[in-house]
Amino acid sequence: MSTLRKKFAVALMLALGGAMAAHAEPKPAAKDIVIVHGALVDGSGWRAVYDILSKDGFHVTIVQEPLTSLMEDVEATKRIIGQQKGPVVLVGHSYAGSVITDAGTDPKVKTLVYVAALQPDAGEASGQLLSKFAPPNDAMRAPQKYFFIPSARFREVYAADVSPSDAQFMADSQQQLAEKALGTAVSVAAWRTKPSYAILTTQDHVVSPQLQRWMYQRSGAKVTEVSASHAVFISQPATVAQVIETAANQTE
Repeated sequence: MSTLRKKFAVALMLALGGAMAAHAEPKPAAKDIVIVHGALVDGSGWRAVYDILSKDGFHVTIVQEPLTSLMEDVEATKRIIGQQKGPVVLVGHSYAGSVITDAGTDPKVKTLVYVAALQPDAGEASGQLLSKFAPPNDAMRAPQKYFFIPSARFREVYAADVSPSDAQFMADSQQQLAEKALGTAVSVAAWRTKPSYAILTTQDHVVSPQLQRWMYQRSGAKVTEVSASHAVFISQPATVAQVIETAANQTE
């Protein structure tokens, strides 16, 4: 074989080998988890999920958004995403599904996880989605433009599978949601370009299971159905953590 042919053969083998290696190399699993709590609660309710994920080697950060407007909640979430070092799995519960749908366009976000959450498309508002199907109850009230659930009905509506004492604490420590947050449409929908996972809570009296199913089918999310209340992150933390870890370990 001539010197020229030998050089060509070596170059071809190197090129093919590099291309094969690049094709075979999977995307890295995400180690950074960012969790955004929903309306009426704060991030402390996610402690059990946090502990499971942390024990399994994930770096978990919980956003404490103000619930004063969609824009301010998205900005609070983006600040936390910006502090992460690697690919991010962005998790949202309830109203925070709208927050992660907008904030999830950040390049660091790899995957979205919707936990009994709203999943709007661009141009849709949270309140618009909630009214799409008959609401499961009329417990939420908006005096002076902030929503809350009366304490006496909180466990029935929000946390039927949580202990009475824990549900009462949640009722008495509600973080009320600004009405304007529900009325503001998201400008983009991150799930249009990024994979999404969803936990559908079949005993939910806040976000209708029928609405959840419609949204998640529309988006093509990978759905896990759980017989749980809206407070699934408290009543079944291991199940919630497992779905988040599945999303984090996705390599394609």
